[in-house]
Amino acid sequence: MLTLSLDMASTELNGCLQRGDYEGDNFRLHMVTWNVATADPPDDMSSLLQLDSSEGADLYVIGLQEVSSGPLRFMSDVLFDDPWSCVLMTALAPRKFVKVSSIRMQGLLLLLFSKLEHLPFIRDIQATYTRTGIFGYWGNKGGVSIRLSLYGHMLCFLNCHLAAHMKHAAERVVEFEHITDTQTFNCEKSERILDHRLVFWFGDLNFRIQDHGMHFVRTCISNQNYSLLWSKDQLMMMKQKEKLLQEFEEGPLDFQPTYKFDLNTDTYDSRLCRTWFAFNKKRKPAWTDRILWRLRPKVLHTDKQDKYGDGLDAKDLKQLVEAEEYPLEIRQDLYTSHMEYSISDHKPVTGIFTLKVKKMYTSPLVHLQAEGEWSADIDATLLYSPLQPFPSSTWDWIGLYKVGFTSVSDYITYTWVKDDEVSINEDAIKVYVSKEEIPVRGGDCMLGYYCNTLQCIIGISEPFKVHESKVAIEEGLLHEKINSLDEIVATENVHN
Repeated sequence: MLTLSLDMASTELNGCLQRGDYEGDNFRLHMVTWNVATADPPDDMSSLLQLDSSEGADLYVIGLQEVSSGPLRFMSDVLFDDPWSCVLMTALAPRKFVKVSSIRMQGLLLLLFSKLEHLPFIRDIQATYTRTGIFGYWGNKGGVSIRLSLYGHMLCFLNCHLAAHMKHAAERVVEFEHITDTQTFNCEKSERILDHRLVFWFGDLNFRIQDHGMHFVRTCISNQNYSLLWSKDQLMMMKQKEKLLQEFEEGPLDFQPTYKFDLNTDTYDSRLCRTWFAFNKKRKPAWTDRILWRLRPKVLHTDKQDKYGDGLDAKDLKQLVEAEEYPLEIRQDLYTSHMEYSISDHKPVTGIFTLKVKKMYTSPLVHLQAEGEWSADIDATLLYSPLQPFPSSTWDWIGLYKVGFTSVSDYITYTWVKDDEVSINEDAIKVYVSKEEIPVRGGDCMLGYYCNTLQCIIGISEPFKVHESKVAIEEGLLHEKINSLDEIVATENVHN
């Protein structure tokens, strides 16, 4: 129940608006959008991910469009990780990044990676999608989103691929509004996309440069006079009259348009040929690939500034008071394209942000540790202690992971928390793990508690050693001796 009066809330919010500085932690967010035109991933994406940068990222959010989705490939990707996910996980796992969540809708793919240390503080993860292609039934166009709580702050990432062609600018806005209106999440505080504290809208938004002719556009690009093209960029033009778009911010387009290139080149569309069904004209370059954001609340509407709270419902009021107590700021540090990647007719675009966050919580929900020595020679036990109340269920499980694991699902084995409880005391709950589930080769491992209700890992243990099985070693030596004897016998038989 909300107990703060409107007058008290007004006083607190005014203090928030006037106070510019606060103590908070900085998080570096690295975002990528790329229409990959059904191509397979390149072997090296170091520069795209800035893996050699001295300022490492805390979160990677990668939105792809037109990922190959033919029937055979798509069925394979349903059963196994798709090639793009595999390459990205392979690149990021050695740097202690874990794939937290992903969602796929035909060619649209959205991936979220977190540094291991933040994993227990990313909660309430949900993902969904909206189709807008072919009367809303086909998924070649639309949006996929992942929402989450980052140290208590509600964030949503929306990766879109909107209607193509110059004449459909208004339709693209309608599609975006449809996606934001219809996508819902099972969350009381942030049921819809625009309820979230911070929203990122990105992808192949397909807005073009209109009115200017091909020669003028290419001349401006050659001379790096990009600002001469901004007034005719359809997204900027639509922002002047669409209230929802005005709530979103974007960095300056100080890089050359990212569409449309000849494959494997840095040359803009050079085709000019007649086919049996049409005359293919050159496509005018455009900034189709974009990253925008919306921080809420940015400014109170004028009709609510005189007396704060008028017309606000309880949820809005609670969010505004929460924003005062736990501020969040965003700064864009980089917005650029990457010309060195040429497998697609689009160039990838990255946006790097610093999020300054006052954390709503600083400890995990669960403390975990392995008990005693672990090996495949003997059954093992682990201990976990709830540090705060959380919505546990019979579907909660604890996974055993190799150090350097790639994703939440990349466990060696798991045990059901409720089914395998051994004992409970005031300090900890003991859970049984069968020796049959422990790897015989051993290695450096860690434990992770997965909360099914929150759809995330809420506690991870310190790394510990799983010893190689002595029985397995002895059996291996025995097999080696038997094989050696067999070879000796076989050699003697040949000589005889």
